[in-house]
Amino acid sequence: MTGKELKDALDALLAVATRAGVPADHARAEGLSLAAALAESAPRASADWAAVTPGATVQDFFDAAVRGRRWRGSPTAVLTELVTQNSPEKVAYAEALAELASAACTLGEPTMRVVGNASVAAAAQLQAAGARVLSTSNPAASALGPSSTSSPGPSAQTESQAVPAEAVAAEVEPERTVEELLAELDALTGLERVKREVHRQVAVLRVEKLRTEAGLKSPTITRHLVFVGNPGTGKTTVARLVSGIYKALGLLSKGQLIEVDRSELVAGYLGQTAVKTAEVVASAAGGVLFIDEAYSLTAGAGGADQYGREAVDTLVKEMEDRRDDLVVIVAGYPEPMADFIAANPGLASRFRTTIEFDDYTDGELIEILVGLARGADYELVPAAVDAFMAMLQHTPRGPSFGNGRFARNTLEAAIGRHAWRLRDVTEPTTDQLRQIEAADLSDETPAPEPPEAEALEAEDEAADVPEADTAAPEAPEGPDKGETA
Repeated sequence: MTGKELKDALDALLAVATRAGVPADHARAEGLSLAAALAESAPRASADWAAVTPGATVQDFFDAAVRGRRWRGSPTAVLTELVTQNSPEKVAYAEALAELASAACTLGEPTMRVVGNASVAAAAQLQAAGARVLSTSNPAASALGPSSTSSPGPSAQTESQAVPAEAVAAEVEPERTVEELLAELDALTGLERVKREVHRQVAVLRVEKLRTEAGLKSPTITRHLVFVGNPGTGKTTVARLVSGIYKALGLLSKGQLIEVDRSELVAGYLGQTAVKTAEVVASAAGGVLFIDEAYSLTAGAGGADQYGREAVDTLVKEMEDRRDDLVVIVAGYPEPMADFIAANPGLASRFRTTIEFDDYTDGELIEILVGLARGADYELVPAAVDAFMAMLQHTPRGPSFGNGRFARNTLEAAIGRHAWRLRDVTEPTTDQLRQIEAADLSDETPAPEPPEAEALEAEDEAADVPEADTAAPEAPEGPDKGETA
């Protein structure tokens, strides 16, 4: 049955969502979006995807893919909320998402790219929930191999599977402290200026809270933030940590992160945008609303369109109404963000702190790639690290360079090529299953192997043999031209 694996994975995801108290439509929507984002490059994937979404069109598939791309390398919105709440179902939900990523590999014709996407996405979900992937098989290879019969894509096997479900449900981890969250921030690769600014913000807000509790006068400090930087520089990751830090400080009641863009704030008709924006803000109440490329609400040849203005006006009103339990972070390129803030006096008065995210250096990108690979239970051999360094040196840098996304995309593609390389290996070793080689980082055909040492020695020996011994026999001498028979 077309799309059966995806349907089964969705059913399992909804079962966990129900136990966790998550609305089924929320879990179903993000599950379908994640599957579409992972499989969007596979031929005929949209048809298989539509088979489990009655009435859906090809455009619906690609719209869902756009919404789900943000979760290819980070936890989904529902999983983020479950982790924030320290829900006993967070690991089960992450495992269900990993199985759904595996099911996405069955949509349309499997490709190396889809398998790589799914492997990295599954690892991101499992890591966010604290479940470590166990490398016991090479499902990625089986997804592409001719003998594949079942369970393609990334494995959702985790250590937690050895633990009875009742024990997992009964285990409740303590909430994370400000110090633990700041330590996680400090452990991120690069971002030195960002780390200093977040530490400064935390110090200011902590003292403000203590002064208020002591009955002292305290200036009202806006907590909303502007993140500026090129794509892939860690803005969403830091926003997620900030939401947790603010909750740990007692400034937010829940601490969840809701990430949206223009398409999720603007509706198809005037008048509906205000309702849609208000609903999104309501879902972020108690946490952080992260608006990526916020200037798309006000940008355009003639400035903001009516829909964008309606969304911004509603956002400003909601920020005021919920100022005690909502933080809004707007993010994007530096110059357009300055124009966005200046476009509305209500925004300018509420966004007074801007944090700049620098591009990663080559060394930092290598560290990110190695870390991503380790998180997905792969290992880059030294030659592969050298190959990535060479790749970075020949890749132009500019506003469109993906930074961390470049590293993630490289790993996704390498995982697909690794699976293809092992497609005919009947019983690969654990090292073969884990190790990514230099050839896996490129589509180019590797150069022929140099002659083996023995062959070189044989050639040398042949070169030492006297010419007389190896030359062809000379023809018998004939009579001189002056002689007669």
